[in-house]
Amino acid sequence: MNYIGSKNSLSSFIRSTVQDAVGDALSTKTFADIFAGTGIVGRSFAPLVKSTIANDVEYYSYVLNKNYLQPYLENDASSYFDILNNLAPKQGFIAQHYAEGGTADRLYFSKENGGKIDAIRSQIELWKSTSEITDVLYFHLLASLLEAADKVANTASVYGAYLKKIKKSAQKPLQVIPMVDRNDQGENLVTFQKNKVYHEDSNQLIKKITGDILYLDPPYNARQYGANYHLLTTIAKYDTFVPKGKTGLREYYKSAYCRKNEVLDSFSQLIADAQFKHIFLSYNNEGLMSQKEVEKVMSAHGSYQLETKKYRRFKADKTENRNHKADSTFEYLHILEKK
Repeated sequence: MNYIGSKNSLSSFIRSTVQDAVGDALSTKTFADIFAGTGIVGRSFAPLVKSTIANDVEYYSYVLNKNYLQPYLENDASSYFDILNNLAPKQGFIAQHYAEGGTADRLYFSKENGGKIDAIRSQIELWKSTSEITDVLYFHLLASLLEAADKVANTASVYGAYLKKIKKSAQKPLQVIPMVDRNDQGENLVTFQKNKVYHEDSNQLIKKITGDILYLDPPYNARQYGANYHLLTTIAKYDTFVPKGKTGLREYYKSAYCRKNEVLDSFSQLIADAQFKHIFLSYNNEGLMSQKEVEKVMSAHGSYQLETKKYRRFKADKTENRNHKADSTFEYLHILEKK
C-alpha cells in the first residue's frame, strides 16, 4: 500500500539498530508499535519476538494489523475470494459518493471499481452478520479488499484529493487477492495467539500496556492521517454519513502529534507513562519537534543515544502516471534505555 511515512525501505535499519541496542534475546521480548500504520515495522519483528502489540487510532490500520499480526486462517479461504471477485457491481455508498458517474462526481475510483467495492464490501458484511465467517476470516477479507482498492485508486498516493481524469492504473479491474505475510518459502509467518491489536489513542493505551521494546512512529508534521486516508476508513467501516466538501471527507480523529503547540507535551507524557525498558522513536529532520527537543525529553528518563540514516524519500507527484520525485532526508532513530 502507498503510505505516507512508510518504513518499508528503512525496516532493515530499524531492525538492526534495535537488535544492537537490545541484544540477541529478542525471542523473549514483547515488541509494541503503537503508531502502527500499515504495520510494516511490527510485521518485520513479529517472527523475531515472543509477542507483538500493534495499535493505531485509524480504523483502516486496525483492520490491516488484525489481518497481518493475529493468527491466520485454519482453512483455505480461496472459495470466498472466488465469490467476491465474481460479484456484479452494485450501486452503493462508494459508487454514489466516490466513483465515476456517481451523484457526487468524485473520481476516486472508476465506475466499475466503485461498484465492485460496494458489492464486495456488502457481501463481506453479510457473511459476518449471518456468522458465515469467523472474525479472523472477516478481517482477512476486509484487509485484502483495502489493499485491492488502494491499487486501483485514482489518486496520487493519498486520498486528500483525486485526479481529474481516470488514470491507467485506476482503470484496471479490481481484483481481491489474499493478503498475508509470508517468508521466502511461502509459509505463513504469523501463526501464534499472543499478538494483540488495539484501536486507541496511543497516549491512553500506553497507560494500560507493558513490555520490553516500544517503537514509536508518530506523525511528524501537520498532515492528519485521518484526512489523507479517510476513504480507506469509509470502506473499512462501511457506515453511513454525509460526506463533506469536494473530497467527501468524514469526521476524523485529529492527532496532537500534528499540532505544533501540542506535540511536545503529548510526546513528553507518552514517554513518562511508558512501561518499557527500551524505547525507539522514528522521526525525521523535517518534524515538528527538533532533535534537541526530543533528546531533552528522552534524556530525562534514562540513557539516550541517536542513530541517523540518510535515505531517498519519495513524494507522490500529482500526475496521471503516479510518478514520484526523489528527495533526500534524514531519518532519526532516537533510542532510550529507560531507568
